Amino acid sequence: MKILAIGDIVGENGLNKLKDFLPKIIEKENINFVIVNAENTSGGMGLSIKDFNTLLKMKIDAITMGNHTWGKKDIFSFIDHPKLIRPANYSKGVPGKGYNVFNCGNKKIAVINLIGRTDMNILSENPFTVAENLANRLAKEVDIIVVDFHAEATAEKIAMKHFLDGKVNIIFGTHTHVQTADEEITENGTGYITDLGMTGPKNSVIGMDVKASIKRFVTSLPEKYKLAEGNTILNGCVFEINDDNCRTINVYRICYN
Repeated sequence: MKILAIGDIVGENGLNKLKDFLPKIIEKENINFVIVNAENTSGGMGLSIKDFNTLLKMKIDAITMGNHTWGKKDIFSFIDHPKLIRPANYSKGVPGKGYNVFNCGNKKIAVINLIGRTDMNILSENPFTVAENLANRLAKEVDIIVVDFHAEATAEKIAMKHFLDGKVNIIFGTHTHVQTADEEITENGTGYITDLGMTGPKNSVIGMDVKASIKRFVTSLPEKYKLAEGNTILNGCVFEINDDNCRTINVYRICYN
């Protein structure tokens, strides 16, 4: 089995890139299950119902979110959709769900979404304890557990890799929009990459307009971010799972310019 994880969609151009390339990737790589992070899809912040419906028309099995989950208020009208997952360590009582279980062939796949606490400016529960509790419970119910850890700090993501090593099948990081070159299979068989990268404008500062971004850094003035335009890239990672024992046997990055 091959599981494809696509890095953060940034803006409508990124969404169009995904729509154009996803069918080709699925066919070329023989993909069985697709996970997409969509928290930056609509205008670079949040997910609108219009863009959510566009995603539903694609061969996508699970849609994860992050710190911009509530960026578009109409999300409350579809937050309970079975394909949509928001961070599991959001405060108790928050609408939506932090994980879901999906059927793929003869396997059950649990997808968990977590948000980091280092430099994220989000009040959340401890992602490590939440992850451990979920992994222990789901291990009795599913064949494969996948974790999208939406976090800023590389150290926090790597710590999560060691903490969950062997307890889950796949961990990938999202949020920083820069694809890392550290894909690996850990000592205890977990497929891992620190960050998938993004699906959005290539000539940008993590998807945002270059001039506006530079002005913020140079002047410290609150220049409003705006989406960059032009050519887009698509970043992601393929995780291959052994059908017999459900161990990760191969991990490789993809990048379409």
